This record gives sequence, structure tokens and C-alpha cells, in this order.
Amino acid sequence: MFDLTAFQRDILYVVAGLEEPHGLGIKERLEEDYEQEINHGRLYPNLDTLIEKGLLEKGTIDKRTNSYRITNRGKREIAARREWEAQFIPEEVVTEFSVSEG
Repeated sequence: MFDLTAFQRDILYVVAGLEEPHGLGIKERLEEDYEQEINHGRLYPNLDTLIEKGLLEKGTIDKRTNSYRITNRGKREIAARREWEAQFIPEEVVTEFSVSEG
């Protein structure tokens, strides 16, 4: 996961968290968090990179819509990243200053 860009890591997290991830749904979710438009020329090449790295799999919903699914390797990478982050960020910091509290 350390060879991913922050944007690629965010895509991976979004795909892991969505019930039925597809291109437009991923794009919309990222736009909510980034508070800016994510263009197709940025999103889809990064999705392709995550597929090439074995972190995502691509399927087809219909002729115009692709679905994405996190692989077991992708799940392991997320777990490893969270363990790595936990070494540096004490749990009390996370719980005391959650984003939802402002």
C-alpha cells in the first residue's frame, strides 16, 4: 500500500466501504470528501492501476457500467496500513478528536 498515491488509497477505501461499488458511485463518494469534481481522466486510470496491482477486480453490470470489488489482497493491504498507522496515532487521539465532532 505504500507504493500507492493518496488518491489511489482513498479509492481503495471507498470501494471497500460501498455496498455496490461502480464508477459513478465511487466518483460521487470521492467528490463528497474532496469537495471538488473528480474527472473521469483522473478516476479511471487510477482504478486501472489498482486492478493491475491486484487490489481491485473489475466486473460488468451492463454495457455502460463497471463494478469494482476489493480483493483479498486489497483487504490485507488495508489491514496492514491500519496497523502501521496505529503505531503512530494513539487510539485516544482518534476517539477524542473524531471528524464528526468538528
